[in-house]
Amino acid sequence: MAFRDLPYHDIHLLLLMVSCFLGIAAATDIIRANESLTGSKSLISSGKRFKLSFFSPQNHSLWYLGIMFNVPEVTVAWVANRNKPLNDSSGTFQISSDGNLVILDGQKQIVWSTNLSTSVANRCAVLLDTGNLVLQDNSNNDIYVWESFQHASDAWLEKMKIFTDWGTNEKNILTSWTSPDDPTPGSFTMTIEPSNVPQTFVWKDGDPFWRSGPWNGIIFNGIPDMQTGGGYGVKVVSGSLGTAYEIFTYPFPSHLFHFILNSFGSLEQKFWSDEKKGWSTGWSSTRNECDMYGKCGPFGSCNAQDKPICSCFRGFVPTSNSEWEAGNWTSGCTRKTHLQCEQDGFVKLEGLKLPDHFQLFSLSEGECRDTCLTNCSCIAYAVSPGIGCLHWTHNLTDTQKFTHGGDGLNIRLARSELDKKKQEHRTFIATTGVLGFVLVIFVLKMLLKYRAGKLIRRLQFVKTKGIDKRYSEEMAHIHDKHGVKLYELPLFTFTMLSNATENFDCTNKLGQGGFGPVYKGKFPNGVEIAVKRLARSSNQGVEEFVNEVEVISRLQHRNLVRLLGCCVESEEKLLVYEYMPNGSLDAYLFGSHRHNLLTWKTRKLIIEGICRGLLYLHRDSRLKIIHRDLKASNILLDEALGPKISDFGMARIFCGNDDQANTTRVVGTFGYMPPEYALNGTFSEKSDVYSFGVLLLEIVSGKKHSSFDDQQLFLTAYTWELWNEGKIVKLMDPAIYEDDSGMEDDIVRYGNVGLLCVQEMAADRPNMATALSMLNCEILELPCPKQPAFVGTQSSTKRSHKVSVNEVTISVVEGR
Repeated sequence: MAFRDLPYHDIHLLLLMVSCFLGIAAATDIIRANESLTGSKSLISSGKRFKLSFFSPQNHSLWYLGIMFNVPEVTVAWVANRNKPLNDSSGTFQISSDGNLVILDGQKQIVWSTNLSTSVANRCAVLLDTGNLVLQDNSNNDIYVWESFQHASDAWLEKMKIFTDWGTNEKNILTSWTSPDDPTPGSFTMTIEPSNVPQTFVWKDGDPFWRSGPWNGIIFNGIPDMQTGGGYGVKVVSGSLGTAYEIFTYPFPSHLFHFILNSFGSLEQKFWSDEKKGWSTGWSSTRNECDMYGKCGPFGSCNAQDKPICSCFRGFVPTSNSEWEAGNWTSGCTRKTHLQCEQDGFVKLEGLKLPDHFQLFSLSEGECRDTCLTNCSCIAYAVSPGIGCLHWTHNLTDTQKFTHGGDGLNIRLARSELDKKKQEHRTFIATTGVLGFVLVIFVLKMLLKYRAGKLIRRLQFVKTKGIDKRYSEEMAHIHDKHGVKLYELPLFTFTMLSNATENFDCTNKLGQGGFGPVYKGKFPNGVEIAVKRLARSSNQGVEEFVNEVEVISRLQHRNLVRLLGCCVESEEKLLVYEYMPNGSLDAYLFGSHRHNLLTWKTRKLIIEGICRGLLYLHRDSRLKIIHRDLKASNILLDEALGPKISDFGMARIFCGNDDQANTTRVVGTFGYMPPEYALNGTFSEKSDVYSFGVLLLEIVSGKKHSSFDDQQLFLTAYTWELWNEGKIVKLMDPAIYEDDSGMEDDIVRYGNVGLLCVQEMAADRPNMATALSMLNCEILELPCPKQPAFVGTQSSTKRSHKVSVNEVTISVVEGR
């Protein structure tokens, strides 16, 4: 989440106040004392973002007065008479004689009122462009005597304060609808709790349902992927005597954005998509089971990546083994050994959502530990950046383990539990030392044996196939036919890779390509790997397998995926790569809430990284290599979302001064192919430039190249239309939130470079070195692009008998 805290009143609003005060002719966003709202009439905010009118939910005969987003899909943000609906559409909304806003039924009886005690007749109501309905006294235009933002329904809008004041017992909270079609107050509420350190809670019938974790001044501890910065995002302000409020701001005024507490208890981030003509969900409070409050009970920790998801803290065991085995973890865990106060110690766990029910102290880290240790009731402590020293004296409840982010928690254990660990550690060190010595002797012996036999083995391998059992006949055949020396690569046995992937269990499957499935694996030493297994039914076979080994084994670059080794046994052919924890780029870009993690800064780094990787392949490596299958699914992301180009099964090596070649076997993915390659089989480094241009436009826009309703209109064509209309800034993905005054200039520059890369004639396209200089502003003045190559992409769609409906790699296409 990334937003801006803007001034609450703008110039236009002041003009509206003046017009209200002077009694100027009626405006669509104002209702005066002598006016009323009935039937299908509505107030429309000045910027046409919101409207106020009577409505009847789908499948209902009851009527309500509500504030709605002014979009084609009916989206209600606030309801006045939630508890007292009208039986028909004969309701009236007006300012009563005593200055209150009221709703009257068909018999002119009041069913809802602002219930203000002060009586002033000269008032008017204005629907602001923030979605706030305000009632103002004409004698003092700067003061709102009542506003809907102080009486929230189920939607949290920009600049609306969710607050709690224990001193006055006042709160502004979200309350869900009973069901998606019933606005009456439901079972779920959202509040901010100011005790010690502010936290946001969702409650179900008064019991905790979800918790944000403590606020550290920047984010909530329990939402590690929360995005803030530049004055945008959620802001929490905590006062004295039990007061706190939270508010959020959004950087793009033209975009519609809000949070909704739905009838199922999930707090969801929603933003309007003009392309989809509907709402998209960004972040959600209940993404997995571990987000549910206290899922694993007291002293239990939840990790959505584990199976089962719940485990006990060290020094604890399940309270009820039978319940835990049945998947019911609510009873939590209990200590193995009772505490003995001064003789106890602490064990630290990292990367956690801190438990509920803490106390805040103004102590240094050392004082925090010592004070907890001398207090026999203190069972845990933490020193969290931005928060300070926290102590726990009750059960540790609602703790979650994160893959990134979180804080450290020090849990109190009996000395005997800590001593057990120390004894285990000593035993481990002693055993490791003995085994290490034996291993060193063994390795030295094997090294001497290996070096002595290496030359003999190579000669035997070439002259007499399969004489060494370690090298199969298939490997000998590959060597003789293709000249690839597989024995110079690290080799893995099939059994080793099968064990690492749990016998290629489907739960470890990372994806599926033209080559075959890819599985996540883990060696006994903890090293994680990705294993690509050639499918026997694959259109790609030994040639692609050999090609990838031949190409990638010779390359070393930070933006290229690293090949760790291979396996060839009988009919099995497998490649072993470094594991990329964040998967492929397409999983972030298209149809996932994770695309919100791709900030503009991150997207620029990804684009630049891909560009540098291609530049290395084309110019800087010992071999000139054309990838020929560059696309979003072949870009893998490391733990820092850094890009690495993968899948070199289709790559070609150029020798000498060659810079262009022809083939009768066209391979790659339609949409990313340049026309000269798709139609004539001619390829060069400009083929990769074209693919890079399409990929660049996808990253900037967040759209697939073929995601448009008009199947003859692709992303390149859409971008070209925007360019000709002078609206290239509209190419930007709505999920990009940063406040960056230069971001629009970046979008124009990146869109320009993308169009230059997808020009129809290969000679017109820049090489990767020039493209990188353009992106980095080393070349300030960019040429105007020529019309992109639509023909190759469109013509390919007509040959439906040759093209799969999905976006897998195509092995063979007849050239024309």
